[in-house]
Amino acid sequence: MRKDLDTYIRARYPLLYVVTAEEERALREIDALAGEQRKKVMIWSCTEGWYNSATPARKDASKRDPLMVLGAIIEEPGAAIYVLRDFHSFFQDHSTIRRLRDAALAIKQSNKTIVLLSPVLKIPPELEKEITLIDFNLPSENNLAAMVDEIVKSASIPTQLDKRERERLVRAAMGLTEVEAENAIAKAVVVTGALDRRAIDLVSAEKRQIIRKSGLLEFYDIQVDMNDVGGLDVLKEWLRKRARAFGDEARAFGLPSPKGILLVGVQGCGKSLVAKSIANAWKLPLLRLDVGRLFAGLVGSSEENLRSAIKLATSVAPVVLWTDEVEKGFSGVGSSNFSDAGTAARVFGSFITWLQEKTEPVFVVATANDVSQLPPELVRKGRFDEVFFVDLPTPQERQEIFRIHLRKRNRDPQQFNLATLAMASEGLSGAEIEQAIIAALYEAFDQNRPLQTEDILSVLQETVPISQMMSESINALREWARQRARPASSKMQ
Repeated sequence: MRKDLDTYIRARYPLLYVVTAEEERALREIDALAGEQRKKVMIWSCTEGWYNSATPARKDASKRDPLMVLGAIIEEPGAAIYVLRDFHSFFQDHSTIRRLRDAALAIKQSNKTIVLLSPVLKIPPELEKEITLIDFNLPSENNLAAMVDEIVKSASIPTQLDKRERERLVRAAMGLTEVEAENAIAKAVVVTGALDRRAIDLVSAEKRQIIRKSGLLEFYDIQVDMNDVGGLDVLKEWLRKRARAFGDEARAFGLPSPKGILLVGVQGCGKSLVAKSIANAWKLPLLRLDVGRLFAGLVGSSEENLRSAIKLATSVAPVVLWTDEVEKGFSGVGSSNFSDAGTAARVFGSFITWLQEKTEPVFVVATANDVSQLPPELVRKGRFDEVFFVDLPTPQERQEIFRIHLRKRNRDPQQFNLATLAMASEGLSGAEIEQAIIAALYEAFDQNRPLQTEDILSVLQETVPISQMMSESINALREWARQRARPASSKMQ
């Protein structure tokens, strides 16, 4: 922000809008910049009035009214930066909007700048051409590293972290505001009595709570890995080759960070499971983006929600960002101009532009079941590194799936006739195979005896697979994938 703010102020832009929840840190940056430009900083809020940042104790409460402070800014002589905190709250009043436009026009040729400082972006249409937007990024890795050093020094606490563990602690705090990071590390110190390896896990746990609090992204605890995924050998090999692509070694070799993959296929065949296992295999955090949560009631809020979600994801990069059933989230794009004043189309446009242009190490895993609702712009080359089609499992893959789920439930797969089970489960998805095993376990448990192959076969005979109920849809999906996607398995149905 510092460089952009310096440029705009020197160019005499009258109205700047800084979006950040870190008010204190932003004020420090503005104050430091004003010192370099030899300007005073006047800070205003509706509760305290205004004051000079050099003399914060001398507050003028007579100027708490927004119209009055804008009039004072116009009349005040000399070079100055005027910081108006949470001024967006007064944009419901047309008189305030009009007065702000008057102030912007009056100070345009002067050496004065108005900075609107707010945690939310809310610009009325009348001010869209007057205001210049500035993003205030979360603390960088260097900022957090310096903060950790300061905490250790000021608190005089013992530290038992080597260089690599200290880097992991700083990385765990990425994505937090300065205050949130300070609180998380302070909590870890209180709990452990020192700064050691336990502090890394405690800071990560605190970050999960803060990310969930945003309501836009969900931090997933990963409990699965690639060994829990049956089949899909082509997809697994593709992912294996990119496991080291996020490190400095890959950058030095000339490799860009992988962008992501789109997994299209039959329901229950492991697409979501793959998304979770990628993060575990690559030792990266997993964030889930629910597209439906982006769409809010206020005009402009949905676009701001997407920007906030992207900013949060990039701040904790490298990271895996998973969006499930993406076609449902953007299904209304085609009729957006008629149904929601174009909101869905604008959000979708911003999302695919970010997919195309992003350079941050955010690996996006999008899944889709219904290609008829999938916007064609999403599958264009450049949005994702690859589009994979996940079909129903082959006989060999079904054996592997039976083996995985039996072992997961503390059964020895060698005690079961897997070849027979694979033949009897033709047309079933991985999810349906799992449910067949669970149903058979209930049957054996009810009869107080061990699970047997015959129990599973009996359940399979009664199962009507999704491939039978939705045969037309699956055939259409396969036809679509034949020309547009890469098979996730070497031997497809």
